[in-house]
Amino acid sequence: MTQITTTDVAIIGAGPAGMLLSHLLAAQGVESVVIEARSQEYVASRIRAGVLEHSTVELLRSVGLADRLEAEGDEHRGIHLQWPGERHHLDFVDLTGRSVWIYGQTELQKDLIAARTAAGQQVHYEAADVALHDLRTEAPSVTFADPSGAPHRVRARAVAGCDGSFGPSRGAVGADLRRTWERVYPYSWLGVLADVAPSTDELIYAWHPDGFALHSMRSSTVSRFYLQVPNGTSADEWSHDRIWDALAARLGHGQDGWELEPGTITDTSVLPMRSYVQTPMRDGRLFLAGDAAHIVPPTGAKGLNLAVADVALLAPALADLVRGDSRQADAYSDTALRRVWRCTHFSWWMTTMLHTGTDPFDTQLQLSQLRWVATSEAGATGLAENYAGLPLGF
Repeated sequence: MTQITTTDVAIIGAGPAGMLLSHLLAAQGVESVVIEARSQEYVASRIRAGVLEHSTVELLRSVGLADRLEAEGDEHRGIHLQWPGERHHLDFVDLTGRSVWIYGQTELQKDLIAARTAAGQQVHYEAADVALHDLRTEAPSVTFADPSGAPHRVRARAVAGCDGSFGPSRGAVGADLRRTWERVYPYSWLGVLADVAPSTDELIYAWHPDGFALHSMRSSTVSRFYLQVPNGTSADEWSHDRIWDALAARLGHGQDGWELEPGTITDTSVLPMRSYVQTPMRDGRLFLAGDAAHIVPPTGAKGLNLAVADVALLAPALADLVRGDSRQADAYSDTALRRVWRCTHFSWWMTTMLHTGTDPFDTQLQLSQLRWVATSEAGATGLAENYAGLPLGF
């Protein structure tokens, strides 16, 4: 027999977008049920973003989710922009009055799980055969099977698709409405996690003839690196010695006395690079947020922050909708897409400025653009404004 649950909002996906949405809804007195295909351990351990925008941190503070972030995270004033022979610091605080924080998605996920568990949030992990029904009615529902195989149906007033690019929500938007835009880039990132203290105070974005490199970090003892590699690369092709040699060359080991400190590599993976936007972000009573609607290359540190901006906009819209006022819900897709396209452009711009190709003409354009951004207050401010994050609701 199917177990039936009735709630205000059915949330598909228990990652940061889904769990933050449930938290924001609860703060407005709106009930939700979260349905997740993976295990709690899998969701909590996914290594993803590490840079939080100013607006993201402000939101987390406002809803009581920033205590551990402020105690254990690292506030950064800006980034270093580099090419061979030159390294320039862009101070976002001086330029825009806004900083960024380094705090891994895994840590934010822990905070969200702890807060929602303490509040008694109903979350169904390891849900199989998740399907969405009756989305263009006022009584949509979601069906799934629990780990024992028992069938469930969650009846709701609205469904929030926060289940990423591979979940069922994206495809549930009707073909009569759905439009997609996509750009696949001709390179990937080799992501490297190492148990070694960062060799830099703030992130280094490096253009190099051999390919882009990024020195990031997750904590005072864990560093995160990325190397541009050809599409189709396997992480197995890169020995640890080869990785450190490439990082040293591309990040400028020895330049002006700076040194890259190697350490124990604990994880490597290859990340394809693409931009993807699906519109609209609403179909009937289904609302998409985060990667279910859009993907950006990670160069601009926008993926997680854009998901947060989506749910910050979606939560009050759904709260009004379940109480009979549809005005914010009707405007949600168009309003969210303004920021989505701005962040999509910025991520594309950062990516194409910093990743090398085979055209020497493009190389000279990239170097010219890098010099302008690094030496022009107007150019630096434009990068800083977008990187540190536009105000929520932009």
